[in-house]
Amino acid sequence: MTRQWPAPAKLNLFLYITGRRADGYHLLQTLFQFLDYGDRLTITPTADGRIRLLNPIAGVAEQDNLIVRTASLLQRHCWAAGDSAAPGADIQLEKVLPMGGGLGGGSSDAATVLVALNAQWRCGLDVATLAQLGLSLGADVPVFVRGDAAFAEGIGERLTPAAPAEKWYLVAVPPGSIATPRIFGDPELKRDTPRRSLAQLMTVPFHNDCEPIARKRFSAVEQHLSWLLEYAPSRLTGTGACVFAEFDTEAAARQVLSQAPAWMLGFVARGVNVSPLHCALSGAQ
Repeated sequence: MTRQWPAPAKLNLFLYITGRRADGYHLLQTLFQFLDYGDRLTITPTADGRIRLLNPIAGVAEQDNLIVRTASLLQRHCWAAGDSAAPGADIQLEKVLPMGGGLGGGSSDAATVLVALNAQWRCGLDVATLAQLGLSLGADVPVFVRGDAAFAEGIGERLTPAAPAEKWYLVAVPPGSIATPRIFGDPELKRDTPRRSLAQLMTVPFHNDCEPIARKRFSAVEQHLSWLLEYAPSRLTGTGACVFAEFDTEAAARQVLSQAPAWMLGFVARGVNVSPLHCALSGAQ
């Protein structure tokens, strides 16, 4: 049976870099919240064992596409190689989240494939197993798999459920993208923010340690953030390039978006502490 599944965006409401491991990975403290906005995947289980992305991305070989790799990973985990009983899937992606924008689009797509096919193929894996599979695909995949707003520590793998205020956001999308290594590899990046408890961090103004570098190195980020800061508290999400302003009401966010200059593209969405993916999963069961 064909089903549509959401792959929601995320915001990093704050992001602090508290150190660096010997292997080069950065130690973080960050707060993830989902948006009621994102990509959509249409998935049809098949009986032939083949994984097909019906609208492949130009220039990316099908076997290298993250969606195909994710479905193949789950298939290998649940069925032995060459098992004629192994199902396949036809997958269509409706892509609205920018690549390299700090909204987690690729990680969210992967998580949706894991959660959706686990249900549609009747694999019966629990969420912890799915999250572990997801971690092998990317550090942000587990938070999307688990489906709760979360405080993340370590390199992002240690997750504690959290319940930040569910505000409205105007998310601005500067042109171009920012590769995460460009920010994390910058010699001027602040890497020594003191570790604090979540309770402490919730009582101080939120900040993103990657923001000064993104603003300095990418003029479009500086331009968009400077404009938004005239209207509301605003920050970079992840390593960018997207930036967001927070509002108490949808009307306030849309009012500011209506005044945006022609060079600014963006959208309004609500922050939610339970992923739309898990709401869809509940409705399917």
